[in-house]
Amino acid sequence: MDIDARINRRRRRDDEPRLVQDYESLSPVAHLDEPVGRAPVFERVLDHLDPVFDGHLPPNAYLHGGFGAGKSAVVAALFSHLSRLVTETQSAIHTSTRAAGPTTPGFVYVDLRETTSEFRFYHTVLNALVDESVPEHGISTTELTDRLHALLDRSRTGVVVAVDHVGEAAGVETPDLVGLFAGLPSNLSWLAVGRADPEESGLTTYTATSIRVEPYRPPVLVDVLMTRASEGLARQALDHELARRIADWADGNAHDALTALFVAADRASRESRTRLTESDVDDAVAEIPRPSVSLGRVFALPANKQLVLRSLVDLDEAERASVTATADAISSRPGVDLSRGTVKRFLYEIAESGAVERVRSREPSGKGRPPSRVELRFPPTPFRRLYDLRQ
Repeated sequence: MDIDARINRRRRRDDEPRLVQDYESLSPVAHLDEPVGRAPVFERVLDHLDPVFDGHLPPNAYLHGGFGAGKSAVVAALFSHLSRLVTETQSAIHTSTRAAGPTTPGFVYVDLRETTSEFRFYHTVLNALVDESVPEHGISTTELTDRLHALLDRSRTGVVVAVDHVGEAAGVETPDLVGLFAGLPSNLSWLAVGRADPEESGLTTYTATSIRVEPYRPPVLVDVLMTRASEGLARQALDHELARRIADWADGNAHDALTALFVAADRASRESRTRLTESDVDDAVAEIPRPSVSLGRVFALPANKQLVLRSLVDLDEAERASVTATADAISSRPGVDLSRGTVKRFLYEIAESGAVERVRSREPSGKGRPPSRVELRFPPTPFRRLYDLRQ
């Protein structure tokens, strides 16, 4: 529970009743400090990490499960708590009368959606381990690894690195990931997080254990939805029956369930209602493509590609008749300072990331192959709303 957020929502309250109090609290890409319904997963990960509380490193491991199973929520929250614990412990040691080194390994969380190069990987790890900010320019990859070696060589306890979204499109491939760690000292262990089964991931040779995260059960997913609704919506805006409908449709996928809640709430808010209705949920479910891509992957794209997508979600069907027509429409929109050729190239690259899909047009186009059009693989409403809020 974020007490500050609850206070701020009441401070912003005006005379008009508002359904949506805080869009970020509803966001499917936002993680709670204490995720709902994943206590058994926390315990299994803590069982694996248990040696750190005696000052030892655990072996490498792989945490895996399907899309929307809560893997990132668990690992990001847990490593954030552990990192703060280490910082507090080191602060207590430094202010005591007896000088001593840290007794617990450091903890670093790396998201491969945002860390797609060797330089960015080493920069993220080093930046998390030192007090001063590591420059992003004027420093080479070799300098980063040299500083990491010097830092870890002085450490008695080492570091545990969680590497999230392993194996996703446009991310670091498994051989490259293993190679990145091979270039660092041995007093470092890692926890890889991905969707593929252990045998398919290519990581079994390098990990001592694997931890499977099962999909959410419907009652637990209802709790997730009701918790988010209590954080982001007006009181009694979502009843349990609608939450159960969303949970049953989502089939264990918390990302899709939260996305449906977000879209339904936005629709009801635009209609100036203070409660969600069945039609809101029906329209929300219809907007979400199946299969869909995580909105986290969309928001991990570079800013210029997100700008292209922001224009794309507002185009009508005629403007998206072909990739060329889409590039023409986007490049001519106010606020888009990109050439048609650049936009077209970005659309192809975004398609490679999985955020959009090139679909062959059904309309006859004369001679030659029919043109392809661009179809979204994510729902436009939450992307549009969250993008605009963050600008």
